[in-house]
Amino acid sequence: MVRQDPMSEKLYHAEGGFTLIELIIAMTVGLILLAAMYGVFTLQNKSLKIQEQVAEMQQNVRAGMDMMVREIRMAGYDPDGSLGAGIVSIASDSIEFTYVDDSDPDDLQLKTITYDIYESGNTTNLGRAVDDGTHQPVVENIDSITFAPAPYDDNGEITVTLTGRTARPDPAYTHPVHNDHYRRYTLETKVLCRNLKL
Repeated sequence: MVRQDPMSEKLYHAEGGFTLIELIIAMTVGLILLAAMYGVFTLQNKSLKIQEQVAEMQQNVRAGMDMMVREIRMAGYDPDGSLGAGIVSIASDSIEFTYVDDSDPDDLQLKTITYDIYESGNTTNLGRAVDDGTHQPVVENIDSITFAPAPYDDNGEITVTLTGRTARPDPAYTHPVHNDHYRRYTLETKVLCRNLKL
């Protein structure tokens, strides 16, 4: 029978494992790294949600502006001049105009379009009414709309300014003017109404 040297056995066991202090240090470092990674993930997730809300707000304002601009350009369109299309009324926060719908050449109809802001529940919407009908929302979360010049001065150009806000507040942000937690986006467009230009 071969006898092992007791010293070599002690060295073998000492080199084969970790001490309790080494394990505690390794676990502490691991937990610190895990906490740092979780913090970065949480911060990135919050930033992504804010960016999504801002992108949605900007898209809403652009979509609402695009629809308004296309229709306001039609103001006064009256191919034979018999139906008297034009600007019915324009104020700083609303516009009402008419144009001739010639999609059916045998049945020309005068369309009346109104754009303004209206409240629906807790949401402020850009509204569109056709032929004295009820408001239909074009886009939600609109703070304000302005039309200039108002009253209309027959120069054929109208400046439209539309301001939207995010759907949800951001507690970490305070708006410098409104002193609330909503981010806002303003878009301004000049619309040349070719049919109204003198």
